[in-house]
Amino acid sequence: MSDLQSQFEAAVANSKSLSERPDNMTLLKLYALYKQASSGDNADKKPGFTDMVGRAKWDAWNTLKGTANADAMQQYVDLIEELS
Repeated sequence: MSDLQSQFEAAVANSKSLSERPDNMTLLKLYALYKQASSGDNADKKPGFTDMVGRAKWDAWNTLKGTANADAMQQYVDLIEELS
């Protein structure tokens, strides 16, 4: 397992025990970075207007289209370190 992969997994674990809940925009960024790092580019169908939360998550993830998995992992690790 690569060093970045292990850092990413540790950051995911640490994200569950942050001292303070991040604001919604930060949570969306964390979600998008996690999905990009673990699943790659968003290929899911865009949710309808009635699913506002799903749509916000989809939009956030879709903005990272083309970002390499390793870059997304590093950004996720860096953001969790900032929040810790």
